[in-house]
Amino acid sequence: MGPDPAVEIERKFDVDDDAAVPLLHDLPGIGRVAQPVEYQLKAEYFDTEDFRLAARRITVRRRTGGEDAGWHLKIPVGPDERHEHHAPLGRKGDGVPASLLDLVRVHIRDRALVPVARLSTRRIVHHLHGEEGGILADLMDDRVRAEVLHPEQDSLHWREWEIELVDGSRDLLDAAQTRVTDAGARPATHSSKLERTLGPLLRTVTDARPAPTPDGPAADVLLAYLHEQLSALEQQDPQVRRDAPDAVHRMRVATRRARSALATYRSLLEDADAVRSLREELKWLAGVLGKARDAEVMHARLREMLAGEPADLVLGPVGRRVDLELGGDYRRAHAQVLKTLRGKRYFRLVDTFESLLTAPALTARAAEPAARLIPELLNRDIRRLRSAVHEARHHPAGLGDHPALHQARKDAKRLRYGAEAAAPVGRKKITRIADSALGIQKILGEHQDSVVTRDLLRRLGAAASQQGENGFTYGRLHALEQGAALRAEERFRKEWKYFPTALGTQ
Repeated sequence: MGPDPAVEIERKFDVDDDAAVPLLHDLPGIGRVAQPVEYQLKAEYFDTEDFRLAARRITVRRRTGGEDAGWHLKIPVGPDERHEHHAPLGRKGDGVPASLLDLVRVHIRDRALVPVARLSTRRIVHHLHGEEGGILADLMDDRVRAEVLHPEQDSLHWREWEIELVDGSRDLLDAAQTRVTDAGARPATHSSKLERTLGPLLRTVTDARPAPTPDGPAADVLLAYLHEQLSALEQQDPQVRRDAPDAVHRMRVATRRARSALATYRSLLEDADAVRSLREELKWLAGVLGKARDAEVMHARLREMLAGEPADLVLGPVGRRVDLELGGDYRRAHAQVLKTLRGKRYFRLVDTFESLLTAPALTARAAEPAARLIPELLNRDIRRLRSAVHEARHHPAGLGDHPALHQARKDAKRLRYGAEAAAPVGRKKITRIADSALGIQKILGEHQDSVVTRDLLRRLGAAASQQGENGFTYGRLHALEQGAALRAEERFRKEWKYFPTALGTQ
């Protein structure tokens, strides 16, 4: 996994050219304010030609001068907070480092990053030291000259103050804000120097997702849920590239949720072929992610089983063989995930998903009240699940892997996500259906995990035998998994007896 980003917490202020920096030494917790230090900073900002990053308040720059010269990528995570990723300065013509490009690739896809602005800043830094000597915060007094490079050249200049926390608290930040605003500073109308430079050229991306209500259009339920899943995919994309814990799983879940919602509520969207195509692409992406996730899950499952075994029943280097086999599987699968996330097919998938939400083509039914139409669409999925369960109960899998059980698990998952999406309709029974479908999905998922794990244990046991190792423990774990599969199927049959009936419509 790559290094964690630095957390930048700061507030910006517009100030007049002749404003005087106020006294700061008596702020809470401040022991002294060091003599100001002056720097000359030069920065070049990069973006797509249509400012896709700046529109999301993301900045990529190459800066010389000051204490942190190099490449900086800043991604907003809150009103005052950004995550900042660094890369070495390198040579000027080298372009944006690949390590930073990967973290914004989901937004730019295969578009090029080009220089869009250059800034020269005369910065005077006031370090605010705590009573024990460490720096708690910095006040930066910046006089900026900015040059717009694209689409047409322009220039402007201004003065601003920034207060950035180092080891101080937000209480100190609040107190410093009060002090500088009393001195005539005004909270900045921009979130970054680049945003101020681009000005009217920039169209900030706003959260355009609808706010669904029971009496509002049924389409709002679907579109709000799809917005959530696209946001989740965009948030997890850079985390997957960094191999952050649980990121593959969360990204996979987002693709599955979107795909299920598009199936349950497909009658609300006009272009059936386009919806079908997007669902197939989401299925493909989930499949690529699934190979890495399955190796991860099976590794954790076997490690937990081994940890629960008495030491005298673990014969041979079982743990090491499990680690080598599944650790290797995960690394290979994750490498394939990275290759996929850098490919055109993935870029076009995200383009299509984004376009669907930007200009959705809706059917006439989409305008019907959610409280009336959504239960009808969910009932269709309930009937689908009941049919699959009927088939599965007449064809028990036992220790095997019957297709009917597979289908019931998939249909339970689809109903669960469809019911989750319908939460804004505000009916308790919809929540109960989502919870019940999740319960069925988990039980059948445990059965499937047992099937896959037993297959792996057979292979590992055979390989161990060929290496002259004792195969006893693999056989024992296999038997334990057999018991787990039988118990899961029995629990499924009992749980199903209490599954909710169909929803009434209004």
